[in-house]
Amino acid sequence: MLAKDIMSKEIYYVKVPGNRAQALEIMRKKNVSGLPVVKEGSDKLVGVITRSDIIENPDEEQIALIMTRNPIVASPEDPVTLVASKMVKNNIRRIPIVENDKLVGIITAYDIVSRALAQMDIDSPVEDYMILNIPTTWDRTPLNIAFEIMRYFKLKVLLTINNEARLSGILTETDFLNESEVVSERTVHNTSVGTEGDRWTWDSRNVLYVIKNQLKFSDKEVRDVATTELVTVTKTTSVSECAKKMKKSKIEQIPVIDFEGELVGLLRAQDLIKALVDLDE
Repeated sequence: MLAKDIMSKEIYYVKVPGNRAQALEIMRKKNVSGLPVVKEGSDKLVGVITRSDIIENPDEEQIALIMTRNPIVASPEDPVTLVASKMVKNNIRRIPIVENDKLVGIITAYDIVSRALAQMDIDSPVEDYMILNIPTTWDRTPLNIAFEIMRYFKLKVLLTINNEARLSGILTETDFLNESEVVSERTVHNTSVGTEGDRWTWDSRNVLYVIKNQLKFSDKEVRDVATTELVTVTKTTSVSECAKKMKKSKIEQIPVIDFEGELVGLLRAQDLIKALVDLDE
């Protein structure tokens, strides 16, 4: 199976010069987490911009200053296993497909899961690929605090637990972004300088204004935003069966539970594609 067999040819992208508002509008409208960046007036790929890039750079407006330059790319004729290997090696979730320096498609980790793994018969249990560093929070946690918890884990998903400490919901980076806005805050710093010993000297005063942008969240709690109709798997669920569940529900992450319903792990599309890489080794 080649990259051209599973790549998305309907590509959502942004152009440079351009600004963050344009990128955010497309991400929200098309429900995507990242966009290729092309040069104005051409299809030449110059970068990739993700939701994380925007969140981590609230003070930057221009796409050229936020995007990742010289992104990892693949060719339409590359095997899907090679594309998956590049994703795993570079810890990325999407790869633009380029032909003759022009953007012709894009492949995400979800594309590999839904269009390749879901069609295969891989019996390996998801226990071999799930992560144990599970980002969780109480479902009554305010969004701004929950967001910082997610960032602490350096992941793009957060699981919620209820008063009985049972799994109750899931939030993604998109959920947080949809409940936030960029606001500017100004702080004033004063310094005074005078001439020592001269009672008639006027003090000189320097005023420094510092303007900083940051994300401001709504007053909602995570339970008001989280998805509560959860799809789950157990540690013994096969890779292919898990891929089929992801495809059917159009999701990129699945909580892993034991036979008593206790949360024991988390499986993301970017974790699951490691199974395809293992087949090629």
